[in-house]
Amino acid sequence: MNEVTLLFESLMQEIQIIKTYVANVSATSVFPERFDKVWIDGQDVMLSLHISKRTLQYLRDSGVLPYSRINGKFYYKIADIENLLVKNYTASPLNSDKLCK
Repeated sequence: MNEVTLLFESLMQEIQIIKTYVANVSATSVFPERFDKVWIDGQDVMLSLHISKRTLQYLRDSGVLPYSRINGKFYYKIADIENLLVKNYTASPLNSDKLCK
């Protein structure tokens, strides 16, 4: 039984070392979140929203959709796209009871 207790304590110490290491790496990271989950390129926006390249350009040019441009390639924040969708959300005027009849 004493051997099991020693093994358990040793494992707990190792887990604590790993937790400390992960916390230190996270604290020193420039981008704590995954960078590729925050920004997407224009192609992904067009595929996700089922819009054309010209429509995406119009959303950019009219200031409706903020963007970042690096070496001629446009990037968009996922949060901005979600905000655009929420802002333009229209609830169905139909009552759900009518759909069931």
